[in-house]
Amino acid sequence: MAREKSPVVRTLPACSRTTNKPARGACTEEHPDLHGNAPDSSPVALLLIDVINDFEFDEGAAALFQHALPAAKKIAALKERMTQAGIPAIYVNDNFGKWRSDLSRLVSHCIDDDTRGRPIVELLKPRAEDYFVLKPKESGFYSTTLDLLLQHLQVRTLVLAGFAGDICVLITASDAHLRDYHLIIPRDCVASQSPEQNRLALQYIERVFEADVTSSEEIDLMGAHACGVL
Repeated sequence: MAREKSPVVRTLPACSRTTNKPARGACTEEHPDLHGNAPDSSPVALLLIDVINDFEFDEGAAALFQHALPAAKKIAALKERMTQAGIPAIYVNDNFGKWRSDLSRLVSHCIDDDTRGRPIVELLKPRAEDYFVLKPKESGFYSTTLDLLLQHLQVRTLVLAGFAGDICVLITASDAHLRDYHLIIPRDCVASQSPEQNRLALQYIERVFEADVTSSEEIDLMGAHACGVL
């Protein structure tokens, strides 16, 4: 009889504070201008892709929402854990073709107009310490400030979560891989219009982009002891 395998626990690097300015990829002390709300540097960042979403865009929105809601609950729990570990969250959100959009308008629209996506947005509303990048296309990197922000934060590992797994998450993961970021994409924090589409997307991301697609509960944030790339 074969022995049962123990659960695999993935460990992310934590940020130990220092007063000396290190090389790229290491941790630094919080900048006073940030008032302690967000780290001035972190080897790891959480990207939340298109989670501020009204889910009213086309006939596939209802199907996507059905799978996105349980994923959003997992994302909210993961974000809370990462915040406690000092890991910044970056909202990378579509502008829905509205070039005058900003974060507050998107959130207000989704909640105040009682859209289908309201329960998800209420779960994942940004906090004051979170970052926000507005994107015009599927990739979080295309024509945005995301890469510059990640360089400023000295990020080397990206944890991607959001919707849809087979479109915006997939394409953002591709661009991140091309920039040599290490990728973790918790399989329970990503949703597509169907479980099969999501499974195939994650399978492709794992094989081609060498991403870790473990579940969010298997990521050990508080147990990490040193900065660096996994």
